[in-house]
Amino acid sequence: MDASLSLTLQYAVIAIAVLVSAWVVFRKQAPNAARRLRIAIALPLVREARPAWMRALGKWIAPPSKAADGCGGCSGCDDGSNKRSP
Repeated sequence: MDASLSLTLQYAVIAIAVLVSAWVVFRKQAPNAARRLRIAIALPLVREARPAWMRALGKWIAPPSKAADGCGGCSGCDDGSNKRSP
Protein backbone atom coordinates (compact mmCIF):
# COMPACT_ATOMS: atom_id res chain seq x y z
CA MET A 1 0.00 0.00 0.00
CA ASP A 2 1.37 3.38 -0.99
CA ALA A 3 2.14 5.74 1.90
CA SER A 4 0.00 8.55 0.51
CA LEU A 5 -2.97 6.19 0.02
CA SER A 6 -2.55 4.93 3.59
CA LEU A 7 -2.46 8.48 4.92
CA THR A 8 -5.53 9.44 2.87
CA LEU A 9 -7.41 6.42 4.19
CA GLN A 10 -6.41 7.32 7.74
CA TYR A 11 -7.67 10.89 7.30
CA ALA A 12 -10.94 9.61 5.81
CA VAL A 13 -11.55 7.33 8.79
CA ILE A 14 -10.79 10.16 11.22
CA ALA A 15 -13.10 12.53 9.32
CA ILE A 16 -15.95 10.00 9.48
CA ALA A 17 -15.40 9.50 13.22
CA VAL A 18 -15.42 13.28 13.81
CA LEU A 19 -18.63 13.72 11.78
CA VAL A 20 -20.42 10.93 13.64
CA SER A 21 -19.28 12.35 16.97
CA ALA A 22 -20.41 15.86 16.01
CA TRP A 23 -23.84 14.52 14.94
CA VAL A 24 -24.30 12.71 18.28
CA VAL A 25 -23.40 15.85 20.24
CA PHE A 26 -25.67 17.97 18.03
CA ARG A 27 -28.61 15.60 18.62
CA LYS A 28 -28.03 15.67 22.39
CA GLN A 29 -27.55 19.43 22.69
CA ALA A 30 -30.13 20.63 20.13
CA PRO A 31 -32.73 17.91 19.53
CA ASN A 32 -35.32 20.25 17.96
CA ALA A 33 -32.79 21.68 15.52
CA ALA A 34 -31.61 18.17 14.64
CA ARG A 35 -35.23 17.12 14.02
CA ARG A 36 -35.84 20.14 11.76
CA LEU A 37 -32.62 19.42 9.84
CA ARG A 38 -33.60 15.78 9.28
CA ILE A 39 -37.04 16.87 8.05
CA ALA A 40 -35.49 19.44 5.70
CA ILE A 41 -33.18 16.80 4.22
CA ALA A 42 -35.83 14.06 3.98
CA LEU A 43 -38.72 16.08 2.53
CA PRO A 44 -37.32 16.54 -0.99
CA LEU A 45 -36.34 12.86 -1.12
CA VAL A 46 -39.78 11.40 -0.37
CA ARG A 47 -41.66 13.13 -3.20
CA GLU A 48 -43.64 10.89 -5.56
CA ALA A 49 -41.53 11.81 -8.59
CA ARG A 50 -38.38 10.38 -6.99
CA PRO A 51 -37.12 6.84 -7.60
CA ALA A 52 -38.00 4.19 -5.03
CA TRP A 53 -34.47 4.00 -3.61
CA MET A 54 -34.47 7.76 -3.03
CA ARG A 55 -37.85 7.67 -1.27
CA ALA A 56 -36.60 4.81 0.91
CA LEU A 57 -33.52 6.88 1.81
CA GLY A 58 -35.75 9.84 2.68
CA LYS A 59 -37.93 7.68 4.92
CA TRP A 60 -34.81 6.35 6.63
CA ILE A 61 -33.48 9.89 7.22
CA ALA A 62 -36.84 11.29 8.41
CA PRO A 63 -37.28 11.44 12.18
CA PRO A 64 -40.02 9.38 13.84
CA SER A 65 -43.37 11.11 14.01
CA LYS A 66 -44.32 12.87 17.21
CA ALA A 67 -46.94 11.31 19.45
CA ALA A 68 -50.53 12.58 19.30
CA ASP A 69 -50.39 13.99 22.85
CA GLY A 70 -47.70 16.50 21.89
CA CYS A 71 -44.68 14.88 23.47
CA GLY A 72 -41.52 13.98 21.60
CA GLY A 73 -42.59 10.40 20.96
CA CYS A 74 -39.77 8.72 22.84
CA SER A 75 -42.15 6.09 24.28
CA GLY A 76 -40.69 6.66 27.72
CA CYS A 77 -43.76 8.22 29.28
CA ASP A 78 -44.72 7.29 32.79
CA ASP A 79 -48.29 6.03 32.74
CA GLY A 80 -48.54 6.14 36.51
CA SER A 81 -48.44 2.38 37.02
CA ASN A 82 -45.01 2.39 38.65
CA LYS A 83 -45.40 5.32 41.05
CA ARG A 84 -43.93 4.95 44.51
CA SER A 85 -46.10 5.38 47.55
CA PRO A 86 -45.15 8.34 49.76
